[in-house]
Amino acid sequence: METTKYLLPESQIPTHWYNVIPDLPGPLAPVIHPGTLKPVTPDDLLPLFPLALVEQEVSRERFIEIPREVREIYRLWRPTPLFRARRLEQALGTPARIYYKYEGVSPAGSHKPNSAVPQAFYNRQAGIKRLATETGAGQWGSSLAMACSMFGLECTIYMVKVSFSQKPYRKSLMQLFGAKVIPSPSPETAAGRAILQRDPGNLGSLGIAISEAVEDAATHSDTHYALGSVLNHVCLHQTVIGQEAKAQLKLAGDYPDVVIACHGGGSNFAGLAFPFLADRAAGKRVRCLAAEPASCPSLTKGVYAFDYGDTAKMAPIAKMYTLGHDFMPPGIHAGGLRYHGASPLVSQLFAAGEIEARAYVQNACFEAALLFARSEAIVPAPESSHAIRAAVDEALRAKDEGRERVILVGLSGHGQLDMGAYDAYLSGNLEDHEYSEEKIREALARLPEVDP
Repeated sequence: METTKYLLPESQIPTHWYNVIPDLPGPLAPVIHPGTLKPVTPDDLLPLFPLALVEQEVSRERFIEIPREVREIYRLWRPTPLFRARRLEQALGTPARIYYKYEGVSPAGSHKPNSAVPQAFYNRQAGIKRLATETGAGQWGSSLAMACSMFGLECTIYMVKVSFSQKPYRKSLMQLFGAKVIPSPSPETAAGRAILQRDPGNLGSLGIAISEAVEDAATHSDTHYALGSVLNHVCLHQTVIGQEAKAQLKLAGDYPDVVIACHGGGSNFAGLAFPFLADRAAGKRVRCLAAEPASCPSLTKGVYAFDYGDTAKMAPIAKMYTLGHDFMPPGIHAGGLRYHGASPLVSQLFAAGEIEARAYVQNACFEAALLFARSEAIVPAPESSHAIRAAVDEALRAKDEGRERVILVGLSGHGQLDMGAYDAYLSGNLEDHEYSEEKIREALARLPEVDP
């Protein structure tokens, strides 16, 4: 059966980002300064971020206009296509209608440029010369490198060491766009040197890489820090995904019963789900499901508490679902989902019961990814395979129940630079990891004592 594509005209690229904060169930918890243990002020954030992004971080406006210069670059790949996965439906024998929003058509191959472009734009406006950041699988790093090249900024990227080895072509892509790529932990920063002194063979984590990037930015007056997930303004920028998906589903004459996206720090999930949660806040019945790795189960096994955003305790303290700031995840191939905490916005929604979460081991995810690739002819990123696994399960549940269900799944990026992971799966060498309760308890015992 033919796969159907639902495309919007270029003129229907969203003109505004959607801010979920006005529709949250209750007020946001304060963000705490890691040094003073007092609530941060906008001035505390200015050494790391330009004023425009600080204002977006704390804004209570429901819609924030997208600058013309940013929309012009978005037009290189937006609007992204929405597909009806008819061949996958046929392979599953399900009465469910499955749609997927495909972000792999961006220049970097994932959803990450949706925030990288505005972050580079606002920093250039503020006169910043260089951005420092971290990256796990390299999707965020390659996106920021691309955005910096477009706006004439230098870019330094601390790439989690295990991914630096696993994803050599993502490193090459970052370098192609002119970025300097450093395996983390590194001898370039005090935070990196301290970790290497304790553990010379340390394979890195996003928490460690964040520490290095924050230190780099804080110690250079011409440099700011850029984060690819978690923060409010990053989730804000990604909402172009869900807004487009709503308009495309309207073209198809459908509306989802369940919206599914993979979850690490929260940017991809927020981008797809938040515009539908606005409908839910207005009384519409729609479920939103976050699919995360069993080896890094921040929502399903973490605690809702104040914790540092990084390993070296340099980043602000936020209330979020966390596995502990010094959490060291196994080296799974879904490197973009290996963060110890969840976005404060996503966390508050989960705590309030407005969203759901499930955790999956990587072999089950790659099994679903192979079925998807052989049905729809797109190789999913390892991160996206978690959402596909959840969508397949929902479709099989609809089959068992003998009723129709409309499923919208976020395909956050392609896996054409992740073939080493697929090789490992096809050869039977991919190991499943489930993070033990004992290790979680150990990490959570070191949470900061905060009295907001």
